Amino acid sequence: MRRFTVGALVLSAAVLVPNMAVESASPATTAESASARVRQVTIPAGTVLRLRITRGFGSDISRIEDPVSATLARAVVVGGRTVLPAGSTASGYVSEAARAGKVKGRGRVGVRFTRMTPLADNDHYRMQTRSWVAVAPATKKKDALTIGLPAAGGAVIGALIDGKKGAGIGAAAGGGAGTAVVLSTRGKDVHVGRGAVLSVRLASPLTVRVGD
Repeated sequence: MRRFTVGALVLSAAVLVPNMAVESASPATTAESASARVRQVTIPAGTVLRLRITRGFGSDISRIEDPVSATLARAVVVGGRTVLPAGSTASGYVSEAARAGKVKGRGRVGVRFTRMTPLADNDHYRMQTRSWVAVAPATKKKDALTIGLPAAGGAVIGALIDGKKGAGIGAAAGGGAGTAVVLSTRGKDVHVGRGAVLSVRLASPLTVRVGD
């Protein structure tokens, strides 16, 4: 009976040891195969990201640090491989916002993007883009017209009142009225609406994980 018992223990040990070896090797094999399927790819600085705005902003409606969001309108390809698919989400903030001033100055607004989330992926990557800035068009022609018309009107009225001397006084009065109109009227502001596509450049390399 003793011999049988010892033999049974030895047999059990022989069966258990191989099983333990198999169990300990399995996670390592899985990790190696997983790492073989995923690799890191670096998108170089200067790469242009075509971003479709999903939250509009503007020089008169936004404040610095207001959130801005967008999606990739076109996939980013490196070495023939898509590393950021179209539809990936980019988020950032308003970096500058200035309303159009009186007398001079135009509306100006800028944004930067700081994070990228690939489509159908839980990864979030920090990134740095150059500031994208929009400036409202100049209004010099409109301002000149506003000043000129009252001046001409004043000259006509002055001439009717007191000849040449009256004409000079009328012109000065008319010019002052025109300037007052410009002083009380702001220039144009600039708005970037939802759906607008911006071309934004990476300020530094962006490294992402890509599956094989």
